Amino acid sequence: MNDQLIALVDTNDQITGYGDKLKVHEEGTLHRAFSVFVFNKKGELLLQQRALHKYHSPGLWTNTCCSHLLHGMGMEECVHHRLNFEMGFDTHVDFKFSFIYKAQFDNGLTEHEIDHVYFGQWEGIPTFNPDEVAALRWITLPDLKQEMELHPEKFTYWFKLILDKVEKEFLRK
Repeated sequence: MNDQLIALVDTNDQITGYGDKLKVHEEGTLHRAFSVFVFNKKGELLLQQRALHKYHSPGLWTNTCCSHLLHGMGMEECVHHRLNFEMGFDTHVDFKFSFIYKAQFDNGLTEHEIDHVYFGQWEGIPTFNPDEVAALRWITLPDLKQEMELHPEKFTYWFKLILDKVEKEFLRK
């Protein structure tokens, strides 16, 4: 596994090669990503605040865990690896949906992703990796939506983009 080589994809989500993570974001190349949403038995979502030194969206609140498909790993293997690496725990996850988006950031980097969304359930207080995560909290979806409406600048672009669809999927259970 090389954590700097991420999967490049076409618009049909077929892998076309691998590229250096920073270069891919500098050029805005379409690549495969994943976003994990972990809920507890009370229906609260575990949020992370991105570490302050992240190369984009530092200090913003987002879903439980997100990253890219790495060279030499399968998708679910990568999801579980990243959950352990960032959050200090692992749990069963189920694929829910995928979507494509493109977002340019103030620092000149661009996210252009086909993002695969997974749901999991877990109880506890994670021991997170401070190199990746600044803080954690559990929150209900109604409280999260209200906070996001009042302070959208505190949340990542992709998280704001998919929260309504995540809520619909969660309520379908």
